Amino acid sequence: MHSAIAAIEHTNSGNRRTLYLGHSAAAHASLGQPEVALDLLDEAIQTADKINERFFEAELHRLRGEIFLTLGRRGEAEAGLRRALTIAQQQQARWWELRAATTLAKHWQDEGKHREAYSLLQPVYGWFVEGLDTTPLKDAKAFLGELRDCQARKLKHDGGEPKRE
Repeated sequence: MHSAIAAIEHTNSGNRRTLYLGHSAAAHASLGQPEVALDLLDEAIQTADKINERFFEAELHRLRGEIFLTLGRRGEAEAGLRRALTIAQQQQARWWELRAATTLAKHWQDEGKHREAYSLLQPVYGWFVEGLDTTPLKDAKAFLGELRDCQARKLKHDGGEPKRE
């Protein structure tokens, strides 16, 4: 993978370097090499700043946050996920916003913040009218259902009646 990135960079003057580094980082993370992945993401983020290549920036921060979550570094994870969400919103990059919101909402669910998680993800998911059969959107929809069910169980446990939608 690294030699392929080097060959591509040699032929296209380094365009899309942040994309390639991000995908390489994701591969290393999936292979159980989170520290290597974080180093690659740091390089990608520095590259984005240096050459002003911003199209993949939100996803770089989301990946970084996701890796921090796997390492139990929850504070750094949340900061990275919030940064990803902010960048995506500033760029009006709905797809990256969905991915960042989904990951942050899952983190909040783990923290017991079910209502906040739902309130974050629902409007982002609701923006989409096409592509609903894609994996990220199907996953977001299923997760929203899970969050609704959690809220309904909590209301029932607390003696209230769940709201009907």
